[in-house]
Amino acid sequence: MSDPFGTVARMAQLDLNLPQWGGRRRGAGRKRKEPLRRVRHRKRRRFRWKPLHVTIRMRREVWSLRTRRCFRAMKYAFAKGCERFGYRLIHFSVQRNHIHLIVEAPDEVQLGRAMKGLGVRIARVMNRAMARKGQVIAHRYYARILRTPPEVNFAILYVLHNRAHHIAREGWPLPPRYEDPLTSEGTRGHDPPLVASPRLWLLRVSWPGQA
Repeated sequence: MSDPFGTVARMAQLDLNLPQWGGRRRGAGRKRKEPLRRVRHRKRRRFRWKPLHVTIRMRREVWSLRTRRCFRAMKYAFAKGCERFGYRLIHFSVQRNHIHLIVEAPDEVQLGRAMKGLGVRIARVMNRAMARKGQVIAHRYYARILRTPPEVNFAILYVLHNRAHHIAREGWPLPPRYEDPLTSEGTRGHDPPLVASPRLWLLRVSWPGQA
């Protein structure tokens, strides 16, 4: 358009700053989480009628298992699943975010079935206690086969005194003759029973009062 009198201002091209997404930039992307200590997905070792030390860890968002409400839920899970498929729960200790079990099982297949059932029960009662839905168990359980009386005795001591070990490591004074109430020894005589009597010779000779 002609403008002989110069009354129309010259038009200048303007930059259009549009919002942008994506691309590499500082602070972008999903925040990194601390790596989980996962159990390697190896094929379970075969065995026939052995005692085992089993460890099961919970997810980070799960409440402390040592609270009154959560331990009540854990006791219910133990009572319902202490003897199934030939598997028997003999000892346990409940820590803040994991549990230790001493069990006996006829083979790796029945152990897997029992652990799956226990995991389902734990998830159900813990979700009910926390009024939520979702996963509770962090990853696969860890199981170590116990083959000799000294090995069994050491594992039982480790499980039952695990809380004392954590207290000492954190630098807190330990009461004399301390017994963790959140263990199979601390709940002895509970009705219904939370553990079963051992049938395997290795377990009966490795701990007083087990025969």
